[in-house]
Amino acid sequence: MGAIQEKVELDFDEDTPFSSSPSGRKALAFDSEITHVLSRANSGNSWIHKQMRIKPFQSIYSVLIKAKINLLLPFGPLAILLHYVTRKHGWVFFFSLLGITPLAERLGYITEQLAFFTGPTVGGLLNATFGNATEMIISIYALKNGMIRVVQQSLLGSILSNMLLVLGCSFFCGGIIHNKKVQHFNKSAAVVNSGLLLMAVMGLMFPAVLHFTHTEVHFGKSELALSRFSSCIMLVAYASYLFFQLRSQQNLYSPVEEDEGNNEDSDEEEAPELTQWEAIGWLAVLTAGISVLSGYLVDAIEGASDSLNMPVAFISVILLPIVGNAAEHASAIMFAMKDKLDITLGVAIGSSTQISMFVIPFCVVVGWCMGQEMDLNFQLFETATLFITVLVVAFLLQEGTSNYFKGLMLILCYLIVAASFFVHVDLSNGEW
Repeated sequence: MGAIQEKVELDFDEDTPFSSSPSGRKALAFDSEITHVLSRANSGNSWIHKQMRIKPFQSIYSVLIKAKINLLLPFGPLAILLHYVTRKHGWVFFFSLLGITPLAERLGYITEQLAFFTGPTVGGLLNATFGNATEMIISIYALKNGMIRVVQQSLLGSILSNMLLVLGCSFFCGGIIHNKKVQHFNKSAAVVNSGLLLMAVMGLMFPAVLHFTHTEVHFGKSELALSRFSSCIMLVAYASYLFFQLRSQQNLYSPVEEDEGNNEDSDEEEAPELTQWEAIGWLAVLTAGISVLSGYLVDAIEGASDSLNMPVAFISVILLPIVGNAAEHASAIMFAMKDKLDITLGVAIGSSTQISMFVIPFCVVVGWCMGQEMDLNFQLFETATLFITVLVVAFLLQEGTSNYFKGLMLILCYLIVAASFFVHVDLSNGEW
């Protein structure tokens, strides 16, 4: 009995190492992994359900509550209410401006969030399309109502506002904050944008010169045909510029100085706050809101001009672009104060390039489809103002440096332009 019992114990001891063999360990590991996965799945499911309950409120908070500029959102519904109750165009115009401002700023925010999921190439196209969505929507509504001069002057005002006011305030604030050093930016990118702006000036100048020299082959038709042809060429040039910027010559647009120590902070700051489908949904909602308010804004322009005793040219060139450039203005100044002038140049000058080379030709093509004779003849006064502005900005950017004095010069130039349009009488083509 003792021998048999001892043999059984020895057999048991021999079986114990067998259980720790590789196949046995795999089985145990597999069982433990199943248990771990199931526990993680249960916790994941509870986390997903919790996020499904919380995420919509987080999305609403990020878009409609978080930014301080959203305090202006109630002015939009108030403008619509005043339109039907009082019919006072001055108040409707003023409150529509205030109501569109936060929507334009939030549209820029949503576009930035969506760019996280689309990559740099599609993100650049989104910025080109939706970065100036407010100007495009207002222009399409004005075109639909036959207000071609409002379209021309509002788009011209957006270019002047970005190049003089936005860039000037950015240089001024950045120079004041960093007054003990010289701020640098990528000179090559600024030169390319300046060349595109000069090309846009050329496209706008020839129809005006053709009109005022009375050298058209067919009076009233050659000017329109030239404008439509030039618009198609400018759209091709802008598409080529996007390919050049985003695909072919990416190194040309890299920042002058990159602080490697701040890469971790920048990565943390660039984490998206919205999912892709949330960003698409908010993009549709904000675009619809801007479209609705733009209709009331355009309808109230002429009445506001009479009630406020302001020229329509001043309202179109000075007041309307301030709304469309609200997002650009705030972000450009913020980046300049952080000594990121390459981003500032991309926001201010890049937006001017988008309007001159994309939005204006696009409106000519849309007017062509609508049967409206939208052309590139912006009249002599407006074309000369744009030409001088592009020259001034190009000369200030050629050194690749900025300071507060350059910013002050640009701001003062914008005040001169604003005063000029306040005393300017906009004559129609038939009165020249």
